[in-house]
Amino acid sequence: MVEINIVYEGTLHCSAVHGPSGTVLTTDAPKDNMGKGESFSPTDLMATALGTCIVTTMGIVAQRHGIDISGTKVRVEKHMITTGIRRIGRLPVEIHVPREVSEEDRQRLENAATTCPVHKSLHPDVDAPVTFKWGS
Repeated sequence: MVEINIVYEGTLHCSAVHGPSGTVLTTDAPKDNMGKGESFSPTDLMATALGTCIVTTMGIVAQRHGIDISGTKVRVEKHMITTGIRRIGRLPVEIHVPREVSEEDRQRLENAATTCPVHKSLHPDVDAPVTFKWGS
């Protein structure tokens, strides 16, 4: 169990404290939803969580198998649905691994990416395709 304590500061800003570390994170509503866009929005954090979870899970597998994926870059796009209930509709993820790896290691890493806890926790209505670029 991890506890996160959140305070609404007013004007659509929140601060959240990560219990184990004491790290503080702030949020703001996006400009297109009455905010100033001065920080990550809650849905931005969801996109961030997906990208960081994917590469962290890949990192765990890479360490286990002696695969060097340092310098790997992840790009996540957040696409909101604005008709009906406002929600995230699409979170396409591009992963750029800077070096080639064996086919066996590639399969391990791709499986890790698509089975990370955040990806598996997304609602099925959220389209979250994951694509890879190797050696780029």
